[in-house]
Amino acid sequence: MKPHIEILDKLKEHTHKILSESYKSLKNCKYLDLRLGISEFKSVSTENGHVKDVNDDSNLSFGIRLIAGEMASWGFYGQSLGKNDLKSREIKRLITSGINTAYERAVFNAKKKSEFKRMANSLIEVRLAKVKVCQDTIPADFEIDPRKITLRNIIKMCTDVSRQMKKLDSSVKFTATEIKTGIMRELFFSSEGAKIDQSFPLTQGVIYVSAQKDKSSPEVYYDYLGDLRGWEVIEGENSYDLNFLDFALEKTRDTVELSDAEFLKTSKKEEIVVTNPHFNALLVHEIIGHPMEEDRALKMETAYAGRSWLLNNLNENQIGNQIASSLVNAFSDPTMRGYGHYKYDSEGTPAKRINLIENGILKGFMNGRETAAILGHEPNGSMRANDPSLVPLVRMTNTSFGPGEKTPEDIIKEVKDGYYIVNHRIPSISESRENFRISAQKVYKIENGSLTNLYRGGGIMANSKDFLMSIDAAGNDFKLYPLPNCGKGQPMQTMRVGNGGPTLRGKARLAGC
Repeated sequence: MKPHIEILDKLKEHTHKILSESYKSLKNCKYLDLRLGISEFKSVSTENGHVKDVNDDSNLSFGIRLIAGEMASWGFYGQSLGKNDLKSREIKRLITSGINTAYERAVFNAKKKSEFKRMANSLIEVRLAKVKVCQDTIPADFEIDPRKITLRNIIKMCTDVSRQMKKLDSSVKFTATEIKTGIMRELFFSSEGAKIDQSFPLTQGVIYVSAQKDKSSPEVYYDYLGDLRGWEVIEGENSYDLNFLDFALEKTRDTVELSDAEFLKTSKKEEIVVTNPHFNALLVHEIIGHPMEEDRALKMETAYAGRSWLLNNLNENQIGNQIASSLVNAFSDPTMRGYGHYKYDSEGTPAKRINLIENGILKGFMNGRETAAILGHEPNGSMRANDPSLVPLVRMTNTSFGPGEKTPEDIIKEVKDGYYIVNHRIPSISESRENFRISAQKVYKIENGSLTNLYRGGGIMANSKDFLMSIDAAGNDFKLYPLPNCGKGQPMQTMRVGNGGPTLRGKARLAGC
């Protein structure tokens, strides 16, 4: 029988005591925190109406972060746990061993850092900015408990939806569906006195579809709905306001329609482009979200196009400068509903809304306690790990463009000659994210304020700042979408985040065939 999240009730006080006793026994240990978590999920995937994979499982793990040594340095340790590890004596042995290993690593790192001090002024002692020390319990918030949904029901939903997609049109050659639903719970304790117990539900659905008409090139598309909520997400409580079947059929119809559409050609000059909220979800993710993660801006984490066009060094940066049109606002807000929602981050820092761009002016970055101390900023609770056994990183939350005042219809109506860019697909981004190319699901020609020709295989490309400065209209149709696969770090951590915005109008080159 798999363990359930309630197992942490038995381990909560015991684990806190282990941390407190270990911290007191370690010489020159300046800080210690522990995360212990469990997730229990059911998931089903299908292809062409047939079951491909079924899971009903739990995952348990813990992670230690520790600062120690004369020249204070980090030490880390993380480990997955099995059912037999949850007895009081065994969990004490494993966590105590993990703390000792993290301590040895911190002391070794501090010793090596002091040896190279004269050669690298950047090798400074680790300091953490002060935060409010919290003790709190946050229960999972849902209308329909994911754990009460049977595998049989999930299998039926997935297979029925996949078959309905396949039956929609003879041009549909392949369909696939996935549903995952469950609950995560994580304990956080620190030597400063933090004691936090957070639980989150999660439900998401994914569809894949391929369509081909006659001898035309096949059109392939996938999309997802989801939220940190219960089974109600599948029944229609989501960004699309559609149940899973209607969502899947809508995406299938789009794919069928696109399968014999003309391919978009790359333009030689900039064009007026209107981008819809779904497209802008990926746009804000790539050119604002990642470069405004403070660890990336400081070049402390640079994997996967990890630098930032907003901060070259501590003296050359864009803080306080205009980087976008005065119509552009952007924020990151973990307090609002979405994939980036939480009350406390993985350092126990209370969540708060962060205004990243105000009227085109760069105001600040998402940060953690260490990077906040380096730049003299207030910690804003943006450190997360996708599993307790992994090191927390500065991550996006619900990171979005802010809304404007115009209706999307008026924004399009004002365009005499341009293009409407609909729904994101795949990004390509430069090292510091100063240039981008993002493909769209579909593109419409705009002629005299009306949508005319439909194209596929297109998107836009531009210099990030130039595009942001060119924006001359922002819509009142703000939407937040789930992005379940944001990658960062080595080893890779795949995080669920929320991204979105309103309809925007700016200038960019068309990227096509």
